[in-house]
Amino acid sequence: MGTLRRLIHIYWAIGSHIVWLGLVYSHLLHPAISPAQRLCQVLEKLGTTFVKLGQGLSLRQDILPDDYVEALQSLQDHVQTFDSDIARREIEQALGDTIENLFAEFDDTPLAAASIAQVHKATLPDGRKVIIKVRRPGLRNQVTQDIRLLKLVLRVLLALVPQLKKYSLPEIVRENGLTLMKEMDFRQEMRNTHRFREAFKDSSTIHIPAAIPELCTESVMVQEMSGGRLVTDPSVQKDGPQLAINFADAYLHQFFIMGCIHADPHPGNLFIMDNGKICFHDFGMVGLIDITTRRKLAGFFLALINQDSEWLLDSYLDLGLLGEEVDRQQVQRGMNELIQEYASVSLQEWSLATAMLSAARMGWGFNLRMPYHLLLIMRALLIMESTLRSLDPQFNMADYWQSKGTTLMTTALKESAEGSSSARFKYEASVFAQELPKALARFLRSSRSKKFEIPLHHRGLRDFENHIDRSSNRIALALVALGLYIASSLLAQSALKPLIAGMPLIALGGYTLALWVTFRLLRGISRSGRV
Repeated sequence: MGTLRRLIHIYWAIGSHIVWLGLVYSHLLHPAISPAQRLCQVLEKLGTTFVKLGQGLSLRQDILPDDYVEALQSLQDHVQTFDSDIARREIEQALGDTIENLFAEFDDTPLAAASIAQVHKATLPDGRKVIIKVRRPGLRNQVTQDIRLLKLVLRVLLALVPQLKKYSLPEIVRENGLTLMKEMDFRQEMRNTHRFREAFKDSSTIHIPAAIPELCTESVMVQEMSGGRLVTDPSVQKDGPQLAINFADAYLHQFFIMGCIHADPHPGNLFIMDNGKICFHDFGMVGLIDITTRRKLAGFFLALINQDSEWLLDSYLDLGLLGEEVDRQQVQRGMNELIQEYASVSLQEWSLATAMLSAARMGWGFNLRMPYHLLLIMRALLIMESTLRSLDPQFNMADYWQSKGTTLMTTALKESAEGSSSARFKYEASVFAQELPKALARFLRSSRSKKFEIPLHHRGLRDFENHIDRSSNRIALALVALGLYIASSLLAQSALKPLIAGMPLIALGGYTLALWVTFRLLRGISRSGRV
């Protein structure tokens, strides 16, 4: 019966909101709040799952109006703290020991409470101050049930209102559901935290508090405690310009070196420590950027900075945001308008995030496809730029990207590509060198058994048979020469003795034999008079 009641609750909440919208848009009702605010109220009443889905939906800035995006981003779940005895029990069950054995001190009063977890302060036996994130009891089962029921509701809704199909609501719910399940697994957050801590371990400007691996499970995470002033604190403003540069540098490193970004850099997740370092918290929402996407994003940013509309459109298509069937001329007109708009804006007001969002919205109606990782990137850019301007209102985004950003992009991507290509070449060459003797042995056996003879003896085909034989021989010699060159090059990098002029004798022998085979091949070709 609990499931049935919950299903009826969801049906009633969504259905009544649709009826309310119909009355508003038909001007039969004149409410004091906007439709976006009313939607937030509905989601808050439905509880944690729907609040988190609403916050995830706020990523869809490519299809949602600005007022909806703003309202959904500010969604609060107004959750109450749960009893400290329950928190203690959850911690002990997850970590397999008593609070007294695990911690020297444990504060029963919650430090903070959110929709997914509650936070307590504690002290480890070795004296380190830590925070403990405890997942709400029964939350995972509740979210799983709610997602299943919401999918059922959407099937009925799409059958009644087919026009909603273009918004891909089931896919949005599926993506956000998967993201929410990952966010509830603190082992994933621990891994994210460790990755960022390793990336910035030698940084003089960024600090990442360490997670304690032996005290982290799916439902409990223990992390070193750190804090400081919020980036919105007035006392931070005197150091704002330098902090803005440090913050921007950190994100350039994440985008183009790490390929992994903190996707929620709002002021609540950032602190300015007493030593001036920027401290990042909460790695539950992280976006991964593979090398191919990094190259395409770099192209998009460079095209915008250079105000090249054709390049901008090509970069947009490269990112996979449009389908194959697209009116290129119409979209390029939009790109030209975007560039003209930016040409009339002061450099301090440039926003790569807003430009990316404008381009994404431009594609609406042209089989738009906005991948989830690009949504996270767009969100991170928007929040990052907002945080930058709160630190330094005069921060020149365009100038920064043109100078430091462009150089880092091109250098980092070139090094990544060269490293990957070099490793791939060495691997393939090594495999080829190992397999070459066996392949040649098979070839020689086949030749000896005359399996390569063409079983045709027609008089008119004699010349053709001879031509095939000569071609086969040349191909075989070319393969032998190539294998010898590769094998000799690999051997030349080793320290096998004896050495002559610093090079292994066996490598010199291989090169000599390869040159002899090459000479024989070239002489045969020159005698035939044909390449």
